[in-house]
Amino acid sequence: MNNIWGSMSQYEIINWPWPIAVYLFLAGISAGAIIIALLVKWNKHDNEVPTIWDAMVKAGAIISPLTIVVGLLLLIGDLGKPLSFYLLLINYNFSSVMTLGVLALFVYTPFAFIFAGLIFEDKIKNSFLSFLYPIVGYIKSYSRYSKNIEYILFFLAIVVGAYTGFLLSANMSIPMWNSPVLPILFLASGISAGIAGNILVGLLFFKSSINKESIKYLLMLDLRVILVEIPLLLILFVGMIYTGGASKISAMQALTIGNWAMIFWLGVIALGLLTPLLIAFTALRNHAYKVRFIIINSLVVIVGVILLRFYVVYAGQLFTGI
Repeated sequence: MNNIWGSMSQYEIINWPWPIAVYLFLAGISAGAIIIALLVKWNKHDNEVPTIWDAMVKAGAIISPLTIVVGLLLLIGDLGKPLSFYLLLINYNFSSVMTLGVLALFVYTPFAFIFAGLIFEDKIKNSFLSFLYPIVGYIKSYSRYSKNIEYILFFLAIVVGAYTGFLLSANMSIPMWNSPVLPILFLASGISAGIAGNILVGLLFFKSSINKESIKYLLMLDLRVILVEIPLLLILFVGMIYTGGASKISAMQALTIGNWAMIFWLGVIALGLLTPLLIAFTALRNHAYKVRFIIINSLVVIVGVILLRFYVVYAGQLFTGI
C-alpha cells in the first residue's frame, strides 16, 4: 500500500539504531584490547615460561582485528547503500569527524592484522592459513621496524577508541552527545572492555600459568580504569545539568524516566561499575585470589560497557530536552 503522506522516516526518533551502538562497542574493545596487549608486551619480562601475560598479548592480537572487522561490516550495512562505502575512501572532507575516523580505521585495521600475524607466526605456518605465511615472512624481514609499528598501532588505537566518542559528540543537536567528556569516557570504557576481553580470551583459550600475584595485578588493573570511568560519567551529567536549558532537561530525563534510566542505574552503574568494584575490593581485602573472581569480574565489565554504549546512543536520541 502506498503511503499517501510520503515517507515517515524523517519523523522517527531513533536515527542511529542498534548496529551503531554495537559498532561503537566493537571499535572500543578492539582499541582497548590492542592498547593493553601492547602495554603488557612492552612491560613483561618473563620470556621463557608461558604466563597470563603472554596469553593477554595473544588475546589482544585476536580480539582487535576480528572485532574491528565485524564492527565495520555492521557500520557499512547500516549506511543503507553498503556498496557505495568505497566513496568514503576516495572522497575526503577533512572537516568531517566521519572522514577522519574512516582514515584512522583505514590505517588501524591492517596494522592490527599485521600485529596478529607477527604474534601468531608459528601458528599460521602450521595451519590452514599457511598460504599467508609468505606475507608474514615478508613483514618480518622488516623486523628492525617492529617497535615503530607497535608505536604507530598504539597511537592509532587511542585515536580509534576516542573517535567512537567524537563520532557522537560531533552531533551538536543532541545534548548528551555534544560533550567533550564523551570521547574520553568511551576511550576509558573501551580500555576497560579490552582488559576484560583479553583476560577472558587469555584464560579460556590459551594455556598459561597464573598465580596469586598475577590475579592481584589483573584485579588492580581493572579497578584503576573503573575508578576513572565513574568520575567521567559524573562530569558528563553534572556538566549537562549546569549547562542548563535543554541539556539540563535531557540529563534529568535520561536519569529518571523509563527503561533507559533503569538500564543506566542497574546495568551501567550497579552491574558494570559497582559490581566489579565490589568483587575487586572484596578479593583484595580478603586475599581471595581466585580465577573465578577474575572471570566474573571480566564478564560484568564487558556487559556494563555494552549497556553504556546502548544507553548513550538511545537515551541521547530519546531525551533531547525538547
